[in-house]
Amino acid sequence: MSANRTAREVLDDHLRLADAWDFETDLGRNFAADIVLLTGYGLFRGLDGVREKVRLLNEHLPGGCWTYRTIMAEGEMGFLEWSAVAENGARVEDGADSYLIRGGRIHAMTIHYTVLPPS
Repeated sequence: MSANRTAREVLDDHLRLADAWDFETDLGRNFAADIVLLTGYGLFRGLDGVREKVRLLNEHLPGGCWTYRTIMAEGEMGFLEWSAVAENGARVEDGADSYLIRGGRIHAMTIHYTVLPPS
């Protein structure tokens, strides 16, 4: 993929691939090898760190279905607000991610969400 992609193009591609659960393609195309991911669940570094966070997210929301409420990008920054419902009825209503995107790759990311139990 081109290093000239805008932050919005990278973010849109990331979300398309995440929706398809095609994380290896997403990692190879959209993430920098030295990415830093900050979350309430810990600090994750590099592509293996992102893989671990995806595993944890799948554990929190197995078979989850995501809804993106806000998708924004400006300059090198991206922002996403989301909610999700898992197959087991667990849900997230307050998901928020931020992205630092340079040279067509995500270099830093924050993720916040609270998993609510099935109702």
